[in-house]
Amino acid sequence: MNFDPQTILYLIYVLVAASVILVFQVIYSNASRRRAHSTSINYRLKRMESNEVTHETLQSLLKERGLDRHGDFAFGAIRLNRLYTQSGRTGNPVLFAFIFILSGISLGVGTNLFFGWSVLVSLLIAGFVMVVLPILILRRLRNKRMLIFGKQLPDALDMMVRSLRAGHPSSIAVALIAREMQDPIGTEFGIVTDEISFGLNMETAVKKLAERVGYEGLQLLAVSLSIQAETGGNLTEILSNLSVILRERRKLKQKIRALSSEGRMSAIMISAFPFVMFGILLVIAPDYYGSVWGEAIILPVFVVFGIWALLGDYIMYRMVNFDF
Repeated sequence: MNFDPQTILYLIYVLVAASVILVFQVIYSNASRRRAHSTSINYRLKRMESNEVTHETLQSLLKERGLDRHGDFAFGAIRLNRLYTQSGRTGNPVLFAFIFILSGISLGVGTNLFFGWSVLVSLLIAGFVMVVLPILILRRLRNKRMLIFGKQLPDALDMMVRSLRAGHPSSIAVALIAREMQDPIGTEFGIVTDEISFGLNMETAVKKLAERVGYEGLQLLAVSLSIQAETGGNLTEILSNLSVILRERRKLKQKIRALSSEGRMSAIMISAFPFVMFGILLVIAPDYYGSVWGEAIILPVFVVFGIWALLGDYIMYRMVNFDF
């Protein structure tokens, strides 16, 4: 079937409009969800206010995070599934991916037809929007969520210790965290509480929590609970010591970040300087580069210098980021 150019143009308009509408819908839904969260202690309790059955609440919470009914990763692409789950996003993962795929195709086709950009540049733009951009967004959401989780976890452990010293069983101590603390830790421990209620033991539920969140402190908690279950010991003392360790690690991490802030800012300035100067010259002196853009050697030169710049950025990144 052959389409005339006018029909193709109308189709492109429809795709671009649909992608813009979907993006605004995602932004609006996220803003609405944040306002809804602020009216309750955490998202799980908000869901339970509507008299929803606990089992159905648990299954919907897991499904929204890209997990199956057993709390395991639902998709074959485990690394992408883990990234989406650890980012804390709630919603259909397929819809999230579809929005970026549609936006990438629309931008790629639009830049090629309307602006006359080459097919290679349009493909690079489409690939960036479809693949790189959602990964960057999810990584940023995950890192931001882990920072909040790192602040909350020591307080949650202290609450758990006080509950255990008052004579409550460990399941009640976990349920107290789920009821009294805000997100993200409130909903995550609420899922643990529901899983324990439906027959999962404490050690397995916390292991699933560590995989679902990705915060290293939860790995220590899971190991501590496993060792305590197998060898015995004072659980309140173990959790109290773990709370102190996590606070000290967070203080050390913040101190290292403060000491490396000068190098990090220097790396950002050095990396951004060529692009800033290029933009300034294009604005104040459009003819500065003359006819150099038409030379055959310009593309290999840009590729070589781009690779060197990326290598320098990687070295500077490794110099100001520390693993401990």
